[in-house]
Amino acid sequence: MAGRFVPRTPSTPTTARGGHAPVPTPGNTPLDLDLGLTLGPLRRGPADPTFRATADGSVWRASRTPDGAGTIRVRADGQAEAWGPGGGWLMARLPALLGAEDDPAAFVPRHKLLALTHRARRGLRLTRTGLVLEALIPSVLEQKVTTDEAYRSWRLLVRKYGEPAPGPGGAPDGLYVMPDARTWAMIPSWEWHRANVDGKRAAAIVRAARVAPRLEEAAHMPPAEARKRLELIPGIGPWTSAETIQRSNGAPDEVTTGDLHLPGIVGWALAGDRSADDAAMLELLAPYAGQRHRAARLILLSGRVPPRRAPRMTPGNITSL
Repeated sequence: MAGRFVPRTPSTPTTARGGHAPVPTPGNTPLDLDLGLTLGPLRRGPADPTFRATADGSVWRASRTPDGAGTIRVRADGQAEAWGPGGGWLMARLPALLGAEDDPAAFVPRHKLLALTHRARRGLRLTRTGLVLEALIPSVLEQKVTTDEAYRSWRLLVRKYGEPAPGPGGAPDGLYVMPDARTWAMIPSWEWHRANVDGKRAAAIVRAARVAPRLEEAAHMPPAEARKRLELIPGIGPWTSAETIQRSNGAPDEVTTGDLHLPGIVGWALAGDRSADDAAMLELLAPYAGQRHRAARLILLSGRVPPRRAPRMTPGNITSL
């Protein structure tokens, strides 16, 4: 299927420039959209087989929708095309994907750093994919390992068990749709091992895949309730549920706890405290209640991070065991 959507308010026929495009906002006021900032959290590493940013400023995504496999291309000017059985579903969800349901005006900076970053990154919108399993599985893979390890596992599993993304002849080579829930649940233990995924993470993904329809319902629930549903699955805790719901539900207040680095980064940026823990981070973010995830995201985008004192975490490899 192919189609077009221009995320623009009827009263604003302005042509986009510089990789930004006008999108509708809750107040019907056009706001510049930065595709890279908005869709970047959906990319699992530079070689993610489900995501591709091309030289012309377009973003390609391949997704497993309720209607089947689909590919969408969003151009720098805000126009979009979609293909495959899931193409219509992706086009219908495009405004939410580009942040039309997000309201950056609700964020009131209370620190100079955040005020400057909020102004400099005015094209940031919080995406909402409406797809839970798509966000959950790579988040589980990222538990307790380096991002490079998790990205490699994701690439190997998607390429082996997924399928080539539908699309035109000009679609990027190597673009894949992730496996469906039944396929995830049927991956044998030795293939998880070959992908460097330990038994605990593999079991959590299999459990989630077996109840995928119930988990997908969380995309239409209030974020706090959605997280509770996800956390009923053994192996899915607050860190994973937050990382998932931020993407699937576009939740501006669901800040990630249990992260190895985030509390120290937030503590350093807002109070000069690199030793901050989750409790201290949440206290510092309390003035941003309702927008704590956005505040944390802006802090990360500011580049203000504490100097490194310890060596990076050493990647593990269970494939030879």
